Amino acid sequence: MRYLFWTLIGILLLAQLIAYALWRIAFRSPNRRQNDDYHLADTEQFRPLQKTITGMIDRLNAIPFERVWIRSFDGLELSGRYYHHADGAPLAICCHGYRGTPSRDFSGGAILYRKLGFNLLLIEQRAHLKSKGNAITLGIKERRDCLAWIDYGIRRFGEDTQIVLSGISMGAATVLLVSGMQPPKNVKGIIADAPYTSPKAILQSVLKGLKLPVRLVYPFLRLGTWLYSGVDLSDPSADVLCAVKRSPVPILLIHGEADRFVPCEMSRAIAAAAPDRVTLETFPNAGHGLSFLSDQPRYEAITKAFLTRVLKAPDEQEPAAILQTEESGRKEASANL
Repeated sequence: MRYLFWTLIGILLLAQLIAYALWRIAFRSPNRRQNDDYHLADTEQFRPLQKTITGMIDRLNAIPFERVWIRSFDGLELSGRYYHHADGAPLAICCHGYRGTPSRDFSGGAILYRKLGFNLLLIEQRAHLKSKGNAITLGIKERRDCLAWIDYGIRRFGEDTQIVLSGISMGAATVLLVSGMQPPKNVKGIIADAPYTSPKAILQSVLKGLKLPVRLVYPFLRLGTWLYSGVDLSDPSADVLCAVKRSPVPILLIHGEADRFVPCEMSRAIAAAAPDRVTLETFPNAGHGLSFLSDQPRYEAITKAFLTRVLKAPDEQEPAAILQTEESGRKEASANL
């Protein structure tokens, strides 16, 4: 009997150790490479675009911004970068992806929103960059953080502020989860680039891609997040399909058909969940989060058409005016030093 007791204790301790190791690999944060704007994926799809992406990151990082802060529902200090365009302009709140940065993931999208006349808030997800926390939860806690950023935008800019949520990858899943949480009426539209259908679904997909035994590994990942992040990866409320079905908000989905990380079929499933409110645009041969670079004119046209439909259309600036705005911002920032 004693032998059986200690055997059971040993098994439980081993299971906890395995769960901790997997949690640390997949969800522990931050790490140095994660917070490096220029740490780009060294893959066949990203390699030819690295110089272009680096140039866009440089351009965005050269624009002055205001560092802003809020406190999360569980007491964490969360940080964001605010770029002002004009009083009364609509506000775009942008959520980067898993172990991403705003400058890397929105190096093109941020410039596009500025071109279309938006005030811009690039949030730094919990456990990334200057935001506090030590665990990524694939949208489960991040969705409540996003709601807090929406409240911040309304408090700061007024009850009539029009808001668009934008996200890529994990950020895309996050904003879609928010859509099913009865967001304020200020949220007029959502643009989600390369979203997954649920934390469970994307993890199982990644495990299959790595040729790891899903039925063996996933339970340990689930146990690890429950023990060390306080969330359940299989939580039904974190199902993007269910959230979109409940959502009253118009949604634009964008997905690369050659996405090797989040299968394009996931966006097709999301679109099918609410065809009356969801528009899906796919980009042939585009990898994960690379639709913008695969066909920038089409991406911009699709985005502008959607925003014109869901908002009182913001004025579009000409590129020359943008550069002038940025240069003026630099001069103002230098004068304040």
